[in-house]
Amino acid sequence: MALSGKLTKRLVENLGAGRHGDGNGLYPVVDPSGARRWIVRVAVKGQKNKKGAPLRTDFGLGGADILTINQARERALEYRRMAKQGLYPRFNEHQEIPTFGEVAQQVHIDRMPTWKSAKHGQQWINTLRDYAVPKIGRMPKDSIDQPEVMMCLAPIWTEKHETAKRLAQRIKTVLDVARSKGFRSGENPMTAIKDVQALPKVKAKVKHHKAMHWEEVPASYADLRTRNAMAAKTLMFTCLTGSRTSEVLDLRWEEINFDAQIWNCPDLRMKTGEEHRVPLTDEMLAVIEPLQAMQSDYVFEGQKRHKPLSNMSMMMLLRRMQVEGVTVQGFLSTFRDWASEVANASREIAEKSLAHTVGSDVERAYARSDLLDKQRVLMERWSSFVAGSHREAIKLNDNHLS
Repeated sequence: MALSGKLTKRLVENLGAGRHGDGNGLYPVVDPSGARRWIVRVAVKGQKNKKGAPLRTDFGLGGADILTINQARERALEYRRMAKQGLYPRFNEHQEIPTFGEVAQQVHIDRMPTWKSAKHGQQWINTLRDYAVPKIGRMPKDSIDQPEVMMCLAPIWTEKHETAKRLAQRIKTVLDVARSKGFRSGENPMTAIKDVQALPKVKAKVKHHKAMHWEEVPASYADLRTRNAMAAKTLMFTCLTGSRTSEVLDLRWEEINFDAQIWNCPDLRMKTGEEHRVPLTDEMLAVIEPLQAMQSDYVFEGQKRHKPLSNMSMMMLLRRMQVEGVTVQGFLSTFRDWASEVANASREIAEKSLAHTVGSDVERAYARSDLLDKQRVLMERWSSFVAGSHREAIKLNDNHLS
């Protein structure tokens, strides 16, 4: 039984120039020259456009002089089935050798459940889109070798070294997947390029986040207390908790246990990939509790309803406060310096409070406790210092932190 649609064979033969809908995403396209071809528009499960909506992509099915209307409908149905399963149709269609760009898209889709975050997954494909696809994206996978890979890497190897290193890793991954599926054979060209040191050594410069000295924090915090803007509340909480910007901005109410006074930051947002428990002090709670009245999904809501605050808001606030030469991320260093110089906290407790990895793999396997009680003592002292009660904070028992 043939699949149905709006058009008939006779109509297709007599259509004027343009795109004409048959239904279910299938279109015969007639060029001004009179040439006719079939295309199908599908939304591959999991792919999003820049606005976060499903990304719709057109795929060519073949010429209308080769494919009958029923054959086009059957092929379009197969493409829709693949797209619904999250499979990129061109890659999964029965063809001899897919292109680099097609395999890269499929690898991205297949690995979506494993990305640390949606942002990380998008960055993965964006790097290939910007630096590899324009040069080798249309090439069959089995024709890509060292010269083609060097063509992608060499122009940015020294100027954008970190980006180039990520690009190299991602090109290698795509080519390895192609080999595992039988589309390539032999050694991965990235391996050979590395072995012969075809690219020059680049000495990476360590970039430190500019930090405020701990003695200046109470005055800046007092200034923040006078401001009602959401950016001020967010910056106060970031400073008090010693957390990264991304961890705070995406904070949801369900992560807060008010009874136990604990913030459970999920592993997906943590740099270490492990859940982190932050003991909440009275000062921290005083910042966030009034925000419950907004009834937002996020603790620190931005200009759009149920969306987090922009990641530039706190930096712009520091500029308005005329706090020069300091980054938001630098408050982690500020807290770490204070913990060492003032609180005399042990390295283990200070690093645990910042969710840093401490010790070797073996040591971490045995030291499974996050030392929450000792972290709480340290965070209480830090909150008291930041909020201006540092003299009282200094009097707390130092033995709890050693």
